[in-house]
Amino acid sequence: MELAPWVLPVAGAVAAGVLVTLLVFVIVETARVAKLRDMFIELGAAQEVIHNTIRERLSDLGTRVGEGLGRSDKTIGEIRERLAVIDEAQKNLVQLSTQVVGLQDILSNKQARGAFGEVQLKDLIEAALPPGAYAFQKTLSNGKRCDCMIHLPNPPGPIAVDAKFPLESYQALRNAKDDVARVNATRSFTRDITTHIVDIAERYIVQNETAESALLFLPSEAIYAELHSNFRGVIEESYRRKVYIVSPTTLWAVLNTIRAILRDVRMREQAAVIQREVLVLLEDVRRLDERVTKVGNNFDTTTRSFSDVRISLEKIQRRAEKIREVDLTVEDPPAVEQRAPTLFPGQ
Repeated sequence: MELAPWVLPVAGAVAAGVLVTLLVFVIVETARVAKLRDMFIELGAAQEVIHNTIRERLSDLGTRVGEGLGRSDKTIGEIRERLAVIDEAQKNLVQLSTQVVGLQDILSNKQARGAFGEVQLKDLIEAALPPGAYAFQKTLSNGKRCDCMIHLPNPPGPIAVDAKFPLESYQALRNAKDDVARVNATRSFTRDITTHIVDIAERYIVQNETAESALLFLPSEAIYAELHSNFRGVIEESYRRKVYIVSPTTLWAVLNTIRAILRDVRMREQAAVIQREVLVLLEDVRRLDERVTKVGNNFDTTTRSFSDVRISLEKIQRRAEKIREVDLTVEDPPAVEQRAPTLFPGQ
């Protein structure tokens, strides 16, 4: 069978197209493979960088974790120390709470409360005044015994101090809920303080034995402040009876003033002693001056006598020189009788 003349050219064209297509495909695939190879190479390099970065990050993380653990240990130690401090503070709070309860028990008992005021008074006086300037539980000539007697020179003389603690009426005044309760508490508080003032004035101010005044010691600054703020009539009554009310703070100021007075009195006493001693010393100096004058006169006499002795010795020496110079050689002695020379003329 004879092919048509156009078949061969078409077949050749087709074959050429297939070859071109295959060639293009091969070129494209080769380029793609090359690109993939480059990508794999870049990926390997990137992977190495990533590995190095991860390794560095892990190393840095390990260092930070170690430092963090060290700080954590230090922080834990500090926390333990603070917990120990907190535990100790809690123990102190428990002890303080126990002491507060004990103080409340003391203040709730009238007799114990009085002893508390006396102890506080005793501590203040012993801290401010020298020994011998006071006496506790001093009994007076009328048989009454005050908490403390401070020995001051006349005037003003010994001054008595007595501690009082009107806590119930003060608490009733502070806890009053209405006007009626407040009025009743005010009357009770005024009556209690006034009674203490009158008792001290009558018992501890004794003519020709004590000072003309006395001190009422309130061991509570709150009660003292309330009294001076809202109870002027009671304060005026205390002034009238010469019973002066003091708190721990004001008593401390009064005691320091008393100490200054005692120091001044002591200095005056010592000044008198010094003056007497100076007078005696002046008399001793006068006698010493007389004796020194006598010694000087005797010394002058001795000096003159010594000078006379020196003169006599000089005369004797000159006479001896003359004797030594006498020529004793014998040459045709004169017919007249010769006499031996004498040391002293007229002999």
